[in-house]
This record gives sequence, C-alpha cells and structure tokens, in this order.
Amino acid sequence: MSFFPGNDPVLGNASACDQIELMVIPNARDIDGFQVRRALPTARRRLVGPFIFFDQMGPAILRAGQGLDVRPHPHIGLSTVTYLFDGKIRHRDSLGTEMVIEPGDVNLMTAGRGIVHSERTPEESRGAPMSISGLQTWLALPDGKEEVAPIFENTGKGELPVIDAEGVKGRIIIGSFSGLHSPVQVASDTLYADIRLTPGARIRIPADAEERAIYTLDGEVTITSDSFPAARLLVFKPGDEIVVSSATGAHFMLFGGASLGSKRYIWWNFVSSSKERIEQAKNEWKTGRFDIVPGDEEEFIPLPER
Repeated sequence: MSFFPGNDPVLGNASACDQIELMVIPNARDIDGFQVRRALPTARRRLVGPFIFFDQMGPAILRAGQGLDVRPHPHIGLSTVTYLFDGKIRHRDSLGTEMVIEPGDVNLMTAGRGIVHSERTPEESRGAPMSISGLQTWLALPDGKEEVAPIFENTGKGELPVIDAEGVKGRIIIGSFSGLHSPVQVASDTLYADIRLTPGARIRIPADAEERAIYTLDGEVTITSDSFPAARLLVFKPGDEIVVSSATGAHFMLFGGASLGSKRYIWWNFVSSSKERIEQAKNEWKTGRFDIVPGDEEEFIPLPER
C-alpha cells in the first residue's frame, strides 16, 4: 500500500511497567471515509526487528459502488505484508501477478530493487456494502538483500499453524512461536503472530526474539499491573519474558525479530540504507522508468512534491 501522508504517531506516558520500553499512540487519518492508524515509524522508534511500517486499515464499511482504490505506486528495499481480517483486495503488480487477497491469507511482496503494484476492491464486490479491516506492514530488507529481484508470494490461511491453548487462539503469520513454525519465508529473522485472548486468559512471550512489540486491535491488555487500551503499540525491553493477560478479552498482534544492525531511511514508499538509492528511485519513478502494472496501466500515484 502507498505511504499515506500523515503525521508521525505520538508517544504515550512512560508506563510504570518496567518491561515496556516505549508506548506509541498511532496517528489516525481518514482517507475518503477509510481510517488508517499508523503505529510505525515514529520519531523515536523507526524499527522493531525488521518492521519499519505498521498500519491498521479500518475497520470500515465501504458503501455499494464505493471501493478501495490505491493506484499503482512503486516500492524498493522492503517486503510488504498484507493481512486482512475482513473484506477483499485485488492485488496487481509489475511482475504480472493478479491475486484477490482473502481474510487470513498472507500476501508477501518483496520489492527488492523495485516493484510497482496496485490495491483495489474487486469489481465483483462493489455492488453491495462491504466491511474491510486489516493490517499492512513493511519489513525492511537486510544488508546484502536490499536489491534482490522482486517476488510475490501468497500463503493461504489454511497453511498457517494455529495456536489453540487454554483461552488463547491465533495464527503464526511469520517465524516461530510456541513451538509452531510458519511456512512463510522472509529475508531476516522475523516474528509475526495474530493472537486472541478470552476473558481472564494470559500468554507468555519468551525473550527468544531480539526485539518484540504488540499492537492491540481490540480489548484491553495487562502487563504486570498496568493495563493498556486498544490502538496502542507497546515495545518491550529486550531479554525478559513478558506475560500478557486480559480481564475482558483482547485481540493483538505480536511482532518483531532480529535487529537489522544498520540504519534505514524511509521516504514515501521507498526504504533503503542509502539516501542516494532513495534519490535514484525518486528520479526513476518521476521519469517513468519503473515497470507498469499489467491490467492497471491507466493510472498511477505521482511522486509527492515534498
């Protein structure tokens, strides 16, 4: 998805919980009735593991005849991960891929040296109101892999391992957790899981991943004696086991992984360890040197003037 314009998220109070390094309150922006909450990047925290971008899309109701229409736009130096809870999105890209993303599927698009894609509500779904909600995250590619050949991969929800313990349900989207391993292959050590707690349940998050965070979608979570509402990003301090519980039930995403170990720059839809590479990509998009998207050649998002 394109990097919608908007202000950085803001930092919340420094909680009394000494296991939390940072709390972020996402910036919310309304795009034609479609709300997007951005939790990453922030001025003080650009990355959690390889995650450099974290957007919550919706929930929203698209009226009959209305649709999501993100015109063709470019990416470099990252992998996009699209994960829906509700609704459908048709993905097209410059590799010739056309795929309707279904709820629970993992759409992984690795841009590498450059790719162009569009995301639109399928035409066949526009005749009636449709609810849509989901997440789009970006994984910055590690050193030595920023310029790989672009590739697109879709993993159906039936292929993802399922967490089903007492009071805890969920899926492992990327990486390993609780003895389960996702088949989705990414360029660096990454953890991404979709977790739901029933009222009174708790889950232990070991210190296996170097960097870890949760983003709460619904309900309220408690860590030690502190409780946090929905729409909060909590970045954990490294090295400690974390216990997340919920008195009323909650739905949250656990994510993180190994630190990239080097700085990343982000401008619009471009991520790179090199400012010069971003300037090159800007010039290439402005002068029409990226590939086109077959089946979606008529429109594109111009380079922002900023």
